Amino acid sequence: MSIKPRQITVGGVRVQVLSKDIKNLHLGVYPPNGRVRVAAPLRVSDSAVRLAVIGKLGWIKRQRAKFDAQPRQSRREMVSGESHYFLGRRYRLRVIERAGPPTVAVRSRFIELHVRAGQTKTQRETVLERWYRQQLRQLIAPLVTQWQDTLGVSLTEWGVKKMKTRWGTCNAEARRIWLNLELAKKPLQCLEYIVVHELVHLITRHHDDHFVALMNKHLPQWRTHRAALNAAPLAHSSWSY
Repeated sequence: MSIKPRQITVGGVRVQVLSKDIKNLHLGVYPPNGRVRVAAPLRVSDSAVRLAVIGKLGWIKRQRAKFDAQPRQSRREMVSGESHYFLGRRYRLRVIERAGPPTVAVRSRFIELHVRAGQTKTQRETVLERWYRQQLRQLIAPLVTQWQDTLGVSLTEWGVKKMKTRWGTCNAEARRIWLNLELAKKPLQCLEYIVVHELVHLITRHHDDHFVALMNKHLPQWRTHRAALNAAPLAHSSWSY
């Protein structure tokens, strides 16, 4: 059981509060913009939440300072020479105009984008995005198979989509997970961490002690992978993960 999220302001900091059927209060600060979120037990009042946040204001500010210092990509113009990322590595884009269907290939330090002459920035972005999606789906499939067996869970469906607020989501009732298209740009171990994270939510819905214990058991380095994911260069868009 949970109640619709609400907003409170504490010391000039806007905080999203979500009341859930959990035992302990959890406070998190999320990149890239330092969004503050509190998951609180149903019995805990907003006054108690405010006190908890006040006690963590110094930590919240330090976390936000880290995110402010995080490298960010400039706006992509889809022209030769600019940087693009794939599996955590930076590549230079090489746009090649030619007849025939559009294709993408990784060659040495370059991502080669083969497009017809005169294609717009948006059309080029669509081609590259389609390629990212194809690559990501190929990487996800064996990870899902492996970790379903390891965790003893089963999905009815998984998919890839663009998301502005999460790296992944899990609908435990439908046994379905979605993974963020941006993960194609991040290191493979970060993708694995998100796959495992969402599959564990089929066992326990909350980030409680049981969740942490399962992550520690099956993916002991998960905190390192999470840190690497949050430290990776951010896309130009101001997403709130």
